[in-house]
Amino acid sequence: MNELIAAIDKRGLIRESYKIDGIRAEECRSIFLDWALFDEHEMPQPERIKLLLDAFGSSAPDHPMTTVMQDALKPAQASGRRGGRNGRVKNS
Repeated sequence: MNELIAAIDKRGLIRESYKIDGIRAEECRSIFLDWALFDEHEMPQPERIKLLLDAFGSSAPDHPMTTVMQDALKPAQASGRRGGRNGRVKNS
């Protein structure tokens, strides 16, 4: 395995997720979150995700971890107002 990929995925969480037969998307999200929260690397996270996708996702495009990592690269959707005082009080 590439040394850079080994440095990005030190604990092998992403690598090992691709080896688990029948792994579900929910489990992949949990594994990815664990990787993302405890990841320590100077390279920006989107770049690391792209490298991991190239290393593992290219040979398994239908794997749930591939989908999870692709989703992580998408820009967050802006949510609408969720309420609060200004939502209840009419501003004139």
